[in-house]
Amino acid sequence: MATHPAQPQTPAPGDSYVQSFARGLQVIRSFSANAPHQTLSEVAAGSGLTRAGARRILLTLQTLGYVVTDGKLFTLTPRILDLGFAYLSSMPIWNRAEPVMEALVQQVQESCSAAVLDATDIVYVLRVPTKKIMHINLGVGSRLPAYCTSLGRLLLADLDDDEVRARLEASNIEALTKHTLTDIDALMAKVAQARKQQWCLVNQELEEGLISVAAPVVDRQGRMVAALNISGQANRTSAKAMQETMLPALREAADRVSRML
Repeated sequence: MATHPAQPQTPAPGDSYVQSFARGLQVIRSFSANAPHQTLSEVAAGSGLTRAGARRILLTLQTLGYVVTDGKLFTLTPRILDLGFAYLSSMPIWNRAEPVMEALVQQVQESCSAAVLDATDIVYVLRVPTKKIMHINLGVGSRLPAYCTSLGRLLLADLDDDEVRARLEASNIEALTKHTLTDIDALMAKVAQARKQQWCLVNQELEEGLISVAAPVVDRQGRMVAALNISGQANRTSAKAMQETMLPALREAADRVSRML
């Protein structure tokens, strides 16, 4: 099993830590789908900075073309996508994986996504949707908690038990639906099950009516580097049907992507 670094601790300012750069990233991360347009005060509160500090960073980002303002509200510009594209372009595998995922979507008539693990979250690196099945708007770069998603539990399964428990304990675990598991020991058991069977199905734990199943993408050393999933609506696809009719096609697609690595 691979060992991936957990969320890093914030070091003290020094030769190896540029605090102003870190603060700039905090300002960028304060923007989200729920807060796409913010006042200076909102940015300062969201990034944990003073108004003066947030203002200097916002004006720097504006000069560089990453932020625009109407004099009151600040908004990120499309140029911010360059930062994420640098990561995606360094992994050309996803350009080659997209046709495989598109073929899978055509076969099963459900959405397919690819994600990687980042601390306690999953981050989407590719999505091929069919129709909107979630209230959450997801795209490349979107984050969801690992503990209640099929992609997340499967990616956690590539870690050793101590690391899995540490990440679960660091997660903001809450009951998102009446089906959501919140007990850490129960979640550990689900991760262990995913590790043993090399796939994971989650039924309506992230959102009512949403069901998904995930399969691993592994490199030549057998290390899980990502996972693919199929998501559907529970009222038209039962857990049994998803496992029996869609999981084999998903695993085949994940194996094809793995062979590209």
